[in-house]
Amino acid sequence: MITCSAPGKVYLFGEHAVVYGEPAICCAVDIRTRVTVSPADTITISSSLGTTGIDFEVHPYVSAVIERFQDISFFDGVDLRISSDIPVGSGLGSSAAVTVATIKAMDTLLGIGLELNDIAKMGHEVEQKIQGAASPTDTYVCTMGGVVLIPQRKKLELIDCGILIGNTNIFSSTKELVGNVADLNERFPDVVGPVLSSIGKLSVIGEDLVNDGDYVSVGELMNIDQGLLDAIGVSCAELSSLIYAARESGAYGSKITGAGGGGCMVAISPRENIDSVAEAIGMAGGEVVVTNATDVGVRVECQ
Repeated sequence: MITCSAPGKVYLFGEHAVVYGEPAICCAVDIRTRVTVSPADTITISSSLGTTGIDFEVHPYVSAVIERFQDISFFDGVDLRISSDIPVGSGLGSSAAVTVATIKAMDTLLGIGLELNDIAKMGHEVEQKIQGAASPTDTYVCTMGGVVLIPQRKKLELIDCGILIGNTNIFSSTKELVGNVADLNERFPDVVGPVLSSIGKLSVIGEDLVNDGDYVSVGELMNIDQGLLDAIGVSCAELSSLIYAARESGAYGSKITGAGGGGCMVAISPRENIDSVAEAIGMAGGEVVVTNATDVGVRVECQ
């Protein structure tokens, strides 16, 4: 029996603009998805969603990974069990984490010996197959861990302050939100284009600030980023309530993470203010997760 895990992620800067080739800064966080595999006569996939065989409706990412390994190496079957701390569809990289953890677990079980870059590449290919189009960012960060400047894939210094996530528990469609921004950009390119460019510049400026541990300035830029994201219509009232509650209770800065329109926000905070920020996000209606940045990407937990 082998258990592997992969972390979730948050964006400090760059959502939506990264779709247009602008840089982004993404950070792995220590909330994890775990996949346990053992040899079996048939293929069984179990999670909170139910128990299936290969099933692209219930377990699309895991099913795609198993099919990839069937092409690589012969095996009779596998019993695969998923548990996760990462909310689904909330902008925290849940699909990337389960994909990457499954690849690592199957690779370890079958003794193939994939390198981390191979795992990240396969993970991206699986997400592309299931989603139709996907950025390599999530699978790369979930594989490698750490704070990463995209698209350069440059590792930055690990963030050493509190990270709080507030979940609105409102589902949002990434595809729909990306489409809405594309429509705005098509109709008002002279307005939306500079907004997206400005979001990209935040990542360029933020690189040195993250490396220097200047979290006051990082927080200020996160707040500016949120204003720009508001301008292109990807926030919502519920997210704004959590974002402002975090700022008013002592966070360095706060913003959406992911596509927006629901899902989660992220705040960075001095460690002495974590409790007050968490309480404020909860009082504003958010489901709170207190976590840290992690340099540990996908890993084998036991075998």
